[in-house]
Amino acid sequence: MTQPPSQQPPQGGGFGSPQDPQQVPQPPQQPAQPPQMPPSPPQAPPAAQPQPGYGYPQQAPGPYGQQPGPYSQQPGPYNSPGPYGRQPGPYGYGAQPQYPGAPAPGPAPGGKNPFKGRPGVIVGAAVAALLVIGAGTWFAVSGGEDEAKPDAKQSTGPQPTGSESVDQGDGSGDGRAVDDDLNAGRKPGEAKVLFLAKNDIDLPRNGAEAYGPWAVGDTVVKGMYKELVGYSATDGRKKWTIPFPAELCAAAPTATADGKIVVGFKDGTTDKADCTQLQVIDATTGKAGWKKGIKQRGTWDFLSDITLSLSGDTVTAARTGNADAFRVSDGKELFGKLPGNCQPRAFAGGAKLIAAESCPTGDINTRQEQVQELDPATGAAKWTYKLKAGWLVDSVYSVSPVVLSLTHPDDEKWAVVALNANGTVRSQIDGGTDNFQVRCGQGGGVFSDALEGCVGVAADASTFYMATEPDASGSSRTNAVVAFDLDTGKQKWRAEAPGGRTMTPLRMEGANVLLYVDPSFDAGGAVATLAPTGGKPSVILQHPASTAEIEKTFWSPQMVYQDGRFYIASGRVSSSNDEEEKQTKTMMAFGK
Repeated sequence: MTQPPSQQPPQGGGFGSPQDPQQVPQPPQQPAQPPQMPPSPPQAPPAAQPQPGYGYPQQAPGPYGQQPGPYSQQPGPYNSPGPYGRQPGPYGYGAQPQYPGAPAPGPAPGGKNPFKGRPGVIVGAAVAALLVIGAGTWFAVSGGEDEAKPDAKQSTGPQPTGSESVDQGDGSGDGRAVDDDLNAGRKPGEAKVLFLAKNDIDLPRNGAEAYGPWAVGDTVVKGMYKELVGYSATDGRKKWTIPFPAELCAAAPTATADGKIVVGFKDGTTDKADCTQLQVIDATTGKAGWKKGIKQRGTWDFLSDITLSLSGDTVTAARTGNADAFRVSDGKELFGKLPGNCQPRAFAGGAKLIAAESCPTGDINTRQEQVQELDPATGAAKWTYKLKAGWLVDSVYSVSPVVLSLTHPDDEKWAVVALNANGTVRSQIDGGTDNFQVRCGQGGGVFSDALEGCVGVAADASTFYMATEPDASGSSRTNAVVAFDLDTGKQKWRAEAPGGRTMTPLRMEGANVLLYVDPSFDAGGAVATLAPTGGKPSVILQHPASTAEIEKTFWSPQMVYQDGRFYIASGRVSSSNDEEEKQTKTMMAFGK
């Protein structure tokens, strides 16, 4: 049970709590004792005087804004828990299965609670050309050019090009309009397989990140490598294709209210190319809107790929040390560098624009961050929440209400904190002895720091919902969704998944929690809802059992439910040979 912020947290479980600012982390010579909770938060002060709160690691001084360290392993599907290098879970720890139905991972280090005993970020000697970026990902500087990138200009419209083959029913990828094999075994009450898309793009040796899908009206859009494709939502036929001169490297995970998508692509095809180019596309028509190159600010800019977030008519482009904001409707620059020393390194968008900001401290071993809600049109801060030294914002689980995932890499701690509308602490979630399974980072490239696009969590005005890690101790693999009171942080109820299945919160659907229930050996996946009072999930779209094996194959899947249709798409495509690569299934759609 979580104690009030002014009291000592429980000794026998629960989420890790933020460290006291005056405490200096010591080498782990003996088991760490739970840290003291911070004092009760005061009322929200003006933005220029951020309030004390839960902490997160501080940034190093100088042009980098982040702490130097040695080059680590290459991000990607070969040496990381998932294709994004930081997924799933805070800092890539406590990994969830990489596709529905995959074997459950082992327990998180340090016992049954992922908030205790998590591996810390490795900190090495300070090397000027080696910088740590994002959430524990190490990046080697390969040289840089201190020159301005291209300014705004209109791009050409979509042009025909090769893309994925679309199977409308038989699994062969020949695009036939017949509706045979995939739906032949469909039972009464089961949804129809609308289409199955396969990759036929010749990808780089290490594969490529996939972006989307975005469902807008009767169009579903997906991007990968050097193209963006709009498909018919009902049968998967290709409606339009936009080729890019270089590789896609970022995307805002949502579309605007009028169906605009914003993606980023590199400014060249060499290893020295940066992720600097923005492109707006109308998802319905495939018409390309404005294109803008982000200007470089100093030698150390663009050490990380940008992350894009949308809030209203504003798109933000954040990266190590710098951020820019533009109006989606016309490309006008809205704001860049903010007042003060603290600058955004990443944003989470939606109903609010939430910024995770790095603050220089003058001490390379001390990192400090703060969180602000910004006005999307001006960048003005509405409130400021200052984290304690050593604590970092790992993910934003919800922007309305604000629910943050915080980690303290040096002390191997994790905390989930809810804020009030004025930025003061509302509660700290008490996770008890459960392990939790959350995956974030949709819309970010390998070398980026995406905070949003989380699955495994949802929130309404009064309750926060989070999925537990599957329990593989018995004969069947199953999990639960736990509901927490946002005012107290205490558990309200838990709902168990159907036997032998796991369920993942996607978002709120009205007053209910929208869930994806993964396939099992004798049942297809399903879209379901949970009532705000808990109980058993109510299935609203049951996928065919006959295609369950195909449904399990999507790597690090991105999932969208819109207008009665469910789309599941691989988050990355990679294989050992060209022939296998071109037969990889990349997206599948179900509907009635």
